[in-house]
Amino acid sequence: MKVLLVNGSPRKNGCTHRALEEIAQELEKQNIASEIFWIGTRNQGCIACNHCKEYGECVFHDEVNLFAKMAENADGFIFGTPVYYGSATGGITSFMDRLFYSSVRYMEDKPVATVVSCRRGGATETFAQLNMYYMMNNMPVISSQYWNQVHGFTPQDVEKDIEGLQTMRSLAKNMAWILYSIDVGKKQGLEKPKREKKIPTNFIH
Repeated sequence: MKVLLVNGSPRKNGCTHRALEEIAQELEKQNIASEIFWIGTRNQGCIACNHCKEYGECVFHDEVNLFAKMAENADGFIFGTPVYYGSATGGITSFMDRLFYSSVRYMEDKPVATVVSCRRGGATETFAQLNMYYMMNNMPVISSQYWNQVHGFTPQDVEKDIEGLQTMRSLAKNMAWILYSIDVGKKQGLEKPKREKKIPTNFIH
């Protein structure tokens, strides 16, 4: 089993990476493989061209399509971002907009979680923002002993946030527990819920 950890910070080795690193280390102790995927710094927003609906991938051949291919064989996901003005970075927002619109078929029904790093405030707003993606796509959301956030301006600051790092380890343990539970269910013949065909409305008709 494998969990993909997404680093949505423009800084490859900043505070968000440190939080994800703590999760990766605990997942390894739980015998769950993981990989930290950095989204980079060249994230184009969705242009609503619907190319993906016809061809099955985003029109921009960048990290989104690369991650989508990896997601197909992954068992769980954790998306991480720093806080910019009380919300997620533009990079991770653009990345997730295009990823979920073009390739959610690779992620539905798989457990997922959000991790947020911030200097001081805005963590819960950002946490709620990213959770919106999962909760309209049939993805079981994994919790921890507190909201999944770490605090600090540098990775060295995050090292001092002992409760935040403990929250990351608890999240990893809960992710592992759910993955093993799903695996047991599969071996016993338990099938995923049968989905009804979606009925999209615009509240007018």
